[in-house]
Amino acid sequence: MIILGIDPGYAILGYGLIKFDRGQFTVLDYGVIETKADRSFPERLEILHRGVTMLIEKYKPDHVVFEELFFNHNAKTAIQVAAGRGVALLAAQQAGLPLYEYTPMQIKMNVTGDGHADKLQVQTMVKLLLKLNKVPKPDDAADALGAAICHASAVGPSLEEYRIK
Repeated sequence: MIILGIDPGYAILGYGLIKFDRGQFTVLDYGVIETKADRSFPERLEILHRGVTMLIEKYKPDHVVFEELFFNHNAKTAIQVAAGRGVALLAAQQAGLPLYEYTPMQIKMNVTGDGHADKLQVQTMVKLLLKLNKVPKPDDAADALGAAICHASAVGPSLEEYRIK
């Protein structure tokens, strides 16, 4: 199974692609889709949509997984990130792919065994679990890989509870 993990954003959208087969992970790709602040907001959304669409066309994932959004402060930023998430969801929906989401706490718990783990702990475990030479950078890419790892462990009878409806 090929899983595309996405850490939503509008300035930076993290992605991580893994193949999960018989309990083994293979990293296919990871990185970020960046949009420049000098572009209009609609242009930035188009760049994100195009980027996610290209990843889907290139790697043909079986599932797309999103880290659920969590905000306490800036409503404007929350709306912009939600719009970035929306165009990524649209790209996956247009490809006819099943969509899933996990909270940051679920991802941390799955990857590290501690739902309150800090970023460095998550990044270190992503590196170890995926047998990478170094911690994936930037953080957004490591978070996206973490979401994909989390999903791989959820595959089974309980998977439907995480499906975006």
